[in-house]
Amino acid sequence: MSLMPRKVKYRKTHRGRRKGRSKGALTVAFGDYGLQAVEPGWLSAAQIESLRVTINRKIKKIGKIFLRVFPDKPVTKKPAETRMGKGKGNVDRWVAVVKRDRVICEITGLNERMSKDLLHLASSKLPMKVRFVKRPGLIEQDVNDGQ
Repeated sequence: MSLMPRKVKYRKTHRGRRKGRSKGALTVAFGDYGLQAVEPGWLSAAQIESLRVTINRKIKKIGKIFLRVFPDKPVTKKPAETRMGKGKGNVDRWVAVVKRDRVICEITGLNERMSKDLLHLASSKLPMKVRFVKRPGLIEQDVNDGQ
């Protein structure tokens, strides 16, 4: 099942700009550690799902994942070998617009070393540069060390 909105006001949208900093989700709010975008980009529904599956496979029942992005922007594409004109193409996929400094996902329930390794593995599924960030004011305690 692919991530996409149930209902949208307009079927097709303009491409938009990706410059500037994110308006929200600048710090880790729900978990202890997270991935923060260093550069802007689009995250497709398939990439978000791949990120989620990768983290869930390793995190098991110990921790919890919080996704802070949702693909709500339709991207259209015209069929191959089609002449110019005849209007905008059909919706091909859904993407989430990720601007600079946006926290993409967060995890909790693991220690810092395990979280860093896991999020590094997950970052390979993303089409942009990201950095590992901690929740402000986090005091490290050894939770589930050695698992």
